[in-house]
Amino acid sequence: MIPVEKEEIYTVEDYYNTSNDEHVELIKGVFYDMAPPSRRHQRISMELSILIGNYIRKKNGPCEVYAAPFGVQLNADDDTTIVEPDISVICDKGKLTDRGCTGAPDWIIEIVSTSNPAHDYIRKLNLYYKAGVRLYWIVDPDAESVAVYDFENKELIPVEYSFDDKVDVGIYGDFAVDFSEIKKEL
Repeated sequence: MIPVEKEEIYTVEDYYNTSNDEHVELIKGVFYDMAPPSRRHQRISMELSILIGNYIRKKNGPCEVYAAPFGVQLNADDDTTIVEPDISVICDKGKLTDRGCTGAPDWIIEIVSTSNPAHDYIRKLNLYYKAGVRLYWIVDPDAESVAVYDFENKELIPVEYSFDDKVDVGIYGDFAVDFSEIKKEL
C-alpha cells in the first residue's frame, strides 16, 4: 500500500495569522489568493457602499455595510472558512465582532475579478446559499451586468440586469440601485 500524503487543512486562526501583505480567503480549509482589485472594481465598490450606507443611515436602519477587506466567517461552527466579500450588509449586530462578522450577512455583493470569475459565480455562490445569505449580487464590470440571486425566496436562477438598469434591493421594499448612475462615474 502506498501512503497518501495528507493535504493540510487550514483554519480561521491560520487566516488571522497571515501577514498583512497576503490577501487571501479560506474556503473549506484551503487558502485562495486574491489578486489586487482594478481601479474600476474599486470605484464600483465605493459607489455601491456609499449608496447602501446612505440609504441605511437615512432610514435609521439596523443594518451596517462593510467593504473588503472584511472577514466573514459564514458559520460559527465552521473554522475552515472565512471569506472577504466585496460588500457585506449585516442587519443582526450580534454577528459583528472586532474581527469582522460571524454568521451569514443578509446581503453580499461580489464584484467579479477577471483573474478568477468562477470563484464568485460558482464557489462563493454555493457557500453563500448554504450559509443562509438572503441576497447575493454578482457585479461584472467587464460585461456591465448584475446577477441577482434572491436566496431568501430560494431563487437559484439569477435575474440579470445591465449597467443601464435600476435594480431593486429585495430585502428593502423601497430601495433600488440605479446602475446607470454608477456607470457615469466609471
